Amino acid sequence: MKKDKNIKASVILPVHNAEKYLNSAIDSILNQTFKNFELLLLNDGSNDKSEQIIDSYVSRDRRCKKFSWSNKGLIKTLNIGIEQSVGEIIFRMDADDISYPDRFEKQILYLEQHPDCVAVGSRVLLIDDESLPIRVLDVPTEHEDIDKENLKGAGASIVHPTAAIRKKALLKVNGYRESYPHAEDIDLFLRLAELGDLANMVDILLSYRQHVSSVGYSKRKEQLDSILKAIKD
Repeated sequence: MKKDKNIKASVILPVHNAEKYLNSAIDSILNQTFKNFELLLLNDGSNDKSEQIIDSYVSRDRRCKKFSWSNKGLIKTLNIGIEQSVGEIIFRMDADDISYPDRFEKQILYLEQHPDCVAVGSRVLLIDDESLPIRVLDVPTEHEDIDKENLKGAGASIVHPTAAIRKKALLKVNGYRESYPHAEDIDLFLRLAELGDLANMVDILLSYRQHVSSVGYSKRKEQLDSILKAIKD
């Protein structure tokens, strides 16, 4: 596949059996006010209708690019996405969340205005299975507070699918590490914090879905073990 070097940003969207919410997630990306991006749809061995949904978008929007393989797991999938991306800014997105239309525009502008910032997230609106609002999740906005919260191990102080990350910083820390399953985001942000500033915008830029199959619920013990390991390292 020929890569367009003029693309400003790349969106990494892992997909594994995500048919229920995938259309909404993809639509929220394609409806961004900022247009100069590619959307990497990474089908990690889905056996539901996810691949057909991906194909339907690829056929009608040139920004959508499909990559598909048998199941490798989230961390390998994310690293393949980084490897295949061409944009200087990497946006994370999950297949069950909803990005707000001005998300990319605001985060790219923030990174342009803050050259020392390597990654920026935002506040989120927690939603349930039926997309009904639960509450707004507040997050620290300043680098010192974000890093301090990550080192406490309570949870990622940058909500992973809100992150916009400079690709050069991702490459410098060698992406995500498989030694930290279910806490690969906290491990990443701890390492990125050694390269530059982390930040969260006060804007609410994403609806963040909560359901019983979410990692924070279904893999909580493994997640906590990985968080503690990352902090010690």
